[in-house]
Amino acid sequence: MSVVFTPWNWTVFSFVILSLLALSLFVLGILTAYFGSGKSRAVGVVLLVLGVVVGVVVVLVTHYVMPSVNLLNNVILGTIFYVVAAAIGAVLGLLIFLGAIMKT
Repeated sequence: MSVVFTPWNWTVFSFVILSLLALSLFVLGILTAYFGSGKSRAVGVVLLVLGVVVGVVVVLVTHYVMPSVNLLNNVILGTIFYVVAAAIGAVLGLLIFLGAIMKT
């Protein structure tokens, strides 16, 4: 099965940003609610709920308001590729930084 991507546009870019926001709020909310204590647990629950709300809004908007944006091919796969690309770039930058520090 081959995946065909449509050309890059601002709509997909903004939905990927919102998807990353929802994913990070969801994961960080879970971690904060589980490992936190007192007020930080409450903040974690708020982050978790906010992540779910943003995720549901992204799904609803892409499905009902803008049906031309394919949620799976454009937004979700784009989000995964952007996260992997950002992680690779960050690791390479860190390795170059550490290599430069070790040589001095």
